[in-house]
Amino acid sequence: MTTYDRRDLGLLLLRLGTGGVLAAHGAQKLFGWFGGHGLEGTGQFMESVGYAPGKASATAAGLAEAGGGTLLALGLATPAAGAAAAGAMAGASAVHAPNGFFNAEGGFEYAATLGLAATGLAVAGPGRLSLDHAVGHVFDRGWMVPTALAATAALTAVVVGARNRRVRDGKREEAAEGFDEQEALFGEE
Repeated sequence: MTTYDRRDLGLLLLRLGTGGVLAAHGAQKLFGWFGGHGLEGTGQFMESVGYAPGKASATAAGLAEAGGGTLLALGLATPAAGAAAAGAMAGASAVHAPNGFFNAEGGFEYAATLGLAATGLAVAGPGRLSLDHAVGHVFDRGWMVPTALAATAALTAVVVGARNRRVRDGKREEAAEGFDEQEALFGEE
């Protein structure tokens, strides 16, 4: 007989809530569900905030969110699921960081909270009320946690770093164009 304790119930609730929100958020990107813009619209947005190519970036983010969220909710492959979702939320945080912390001002509060919850679940594990437990934790071994988190952190650093360079270069180009326009307007003095 298996006895579940409040830790198992708490992890189940955290997995269902965090995973459900992430899965819905990813479905907005991938399928346009729940008021989302689908791959085309999300791809255009991703391109506008520096993630290029936009459609591929939207697909990757959507899969990490929808897939990671679904797996978290089910408690299956929890280290990989949590790491994938956390990586997507780190990418979202990079877009919102210039607006400060709080979501009310367009900050990264929401993305950071989802990312930290996903990371916490990857580290803590899914509990006994999970598919990982039902299948003997074959996709939830101890070594998988640091491996999944490290691989995701490295990939996220590369992707966000490239995005930040594109944004920085775009601002330089805008400044140079503005200078050229002023010079043409006022002439050289």
